[in-house]
Amino acid sequence: MRPHDFWQETHAPGTFDQHPPGGHHGFFPAQFDNGRQLLLPIRELANGQHALASLIINQASFEVEDALCRALAEKASIHEADVVVGLPTLGLTLARGVARYLGHSRYVPLGTSRKFWYRDDLSVPLVSITSPGHKKSLYVDPRMLPLIQNRRVLLVDDVISSGTSMAAAIELLARCGVTPVAIGAAMLQTERWREKLSTFGPDCPERVIGVLRTPLLKRTAENGWLPEH
Repeated sequence: MRPHDFWQETHAPGTFDQHPPGGHHGFFPAQFDNGRQLLLPIRELANGQHALASLIINQASFEVEDALCRALAEKASIHEADVVVGLPTLGLTLARGVARYLGHSRYVPLGTSRKFWYRDDLSVPLVSITSPGHKKSLYVDPRMLPLIQNRRVLLVDDVISSGTSMAAAIELLARCGVTPVAIGAAMLQTERWREKLSTFGPDCPERVIGVLRTPLLKRTAENGWLPEH
């Protein structure tokens, strides 16, 4: 597949083998709960022996974006959230769509661009694994506090991988006196995030919901990739 062809359509259940002989080459077929598949490009890690499946939701077709938002909203509906809070940057695309499917009239975006009326006590440092070495801060607009305080909050990001960005968002909400009733993502990438989020209590990882789950991939003898067990 050409790089710009990824994330453009979903495929019928069983279209692609989850454990092909010799491993996956070029893409990994992630699955929705209904069995439909989405092809994700495989990104090799620095050690050359492991890789991850990648999702960039703002490069997805409207069809795929819609399917991810709808699926997450369906999973999150049991938590009866009053408001959806989204992480920048890619999590905002998902949060907006999820909020609409939940029947909300708006959502609350967190940000990394400091406006002059923002408060330092309502910010936390933010480091993203996809932007290493780029230090920035995560902010909540003080004017949005009435929308989230004493409310049932669903916290949303596009992908949860190491858990670092989500942990920063949870800490920021804690400064506002808010604990999210659920944490949602379009994709849960490996299980590394569990350790990071468990620092907020053993029940925190159990409040995480995801549409797609992708494993850490290991290189095969045939130079393909299969889930590492």
